[in-house]
Amino acid sequence: MPGPGDTYWDAVAGAAFHPTGQVRTYYVGADEVVWNYAPDGRDDITGQAFDPIAKTYVQSGPGRIGTSYLKCLYRGYTDANFTNLAPRPAQDAYEGFLGPVIRAEVGDTIKVVFRNACKIGDSMHPHGVFYTKANEGTPYADNTSGVDKFDDAVPTGGTHTYTWLVPDRAGPGPHDGSSVMWMYHSHTNEVVDTYAGLTGPMVITARGKARPDGSPVDVDREIFTLFTITNENWSPYLQDNLRRFAQPPYPSQDDSNFTRSNLRHAINGYVFGNEPMITLKKDEHVRWYLMSMGGEQDIHTPHWHGNDAVVSGMRMDTVPLLPGTMAVADMVPDNLGIWLFHCHVNEHITAGMLTRYQVVSGTGTGSSASAGTGGTATTASASASWATTMPVPKGAVAAGEGGIADPPSAVPAASAVAAFVVMVAGRRIVRRRRRRGAMG
Repeated sequence: MPGPGDTYWDAVAGAAFHPTGQVRTYYVGADEVVWNYAPDGRDDITGQAFDPIAKTYVQSGPGRIGTSYLKCLYRGYTDANFTNLAPRPAQDAYEGFLGPVIRAEVGDTIKVVFRNACKIGDSMHPHGVFYTKANEGTPYADNTSGVDKFDDAVPTGGTHTYTWLVPDRAGPGPHDGSSVMWMYHSHTNEVVDTYAGLTGPMVITARGKARPDGSPVDVDREIFTLFTITNENWSPYLQDNLRRFAQPPYPSQDDSNFTRSNLRHAINGYVFGNEPMITLKKDEHVRWYLMSMGGEQDIHTPHWHGNDAVVSGMRMDTVPLLPGTMAVADMVPDNLGIWLFHCHVNEHITAGMLTRYQVVSGTGTGSSASAGTGGTATTASASASWATTMPVPKGAVAAGEGGIADPPSAVPAASAVAAFVVMVAGRRIVRRRRRRGAMG
């Protein structure tokens, strides 16, 4: 524990926020999108067709949804009209269904203009930064009322502007590098919302160590990865997906084989290596931001083949993650080639939580980091290859990031809550039947 006179703790203990005057504004929409977890239609790790175990999770047909699901995802826009999607660099296509990267430097103010076009009421709740009750994005008995509650659940078609401050305690600590990772996600009904897909990354850079776009000046490439078992059984869109993508006869909601088929052991929304290739340059400074969400099975151990990284001052090639946790890993890749990057939990390997990255020739001469989509900052490198939208996965609707679905539904948020209650009841029935079987 720090003692009296510790310089760092003396500086931050109860320190007032000293704003720099820089306000970074982001325009983020929650949109209903058809997402394909395996757009290539095969196991890209083996380069072959899905084996029988993989088919447990990806096969479509009678009573099986397959790999495409209607979801509610955060997407960046260029302005408050929410007409044009903000560009995502082609090199960042691997980010998949993650929300846009939100960036700031210590001392900044973040403003997020949020528009909800999904049928569920949702919000934006940040980790790490400073927020007031009117900007928390979470409904619970907190002794507030009136305008302090508007942020809790933005209704279908509604907008809300969140304001978050970035004091010293939101930035790197004494043992961190030049930047740290936080996350944001919907917290109106957190379990349902995050399984619907509403999660995104946030990076805070130390004061004086940021480029104009907020990225750290001493990093050449930043990579963002979310390891999570997306439980589509708990999605508010389960019935939509069943009727839209499966064939009759439809299974009972407590059918154990059906519920298992809807568990997506994904990295950024991709399974069995279908994620667009992560490309790094040899000898450049790469900063990996790793995070996890989910339930009690979401104990993940991201592991790099071929290269290693420094995490919290330790040399590692495997990083431990728990639900709702984040880690930062610094790498200087020195081993050319295509390498496996996967969760090291055995059950997660067989269910498809694997991807690849490649290291190519080149040096880290200048940054390939880019501004967070949806923000007002400009790119740090004029040579970056920009795409107007993220490439559309094969099999998805040909529009937007992964394809935009039908126009937003006017179904009230209450239907999502009802679906959630039904799902919980169904899971309890399954558990009781399993206990009876074990006793018998």
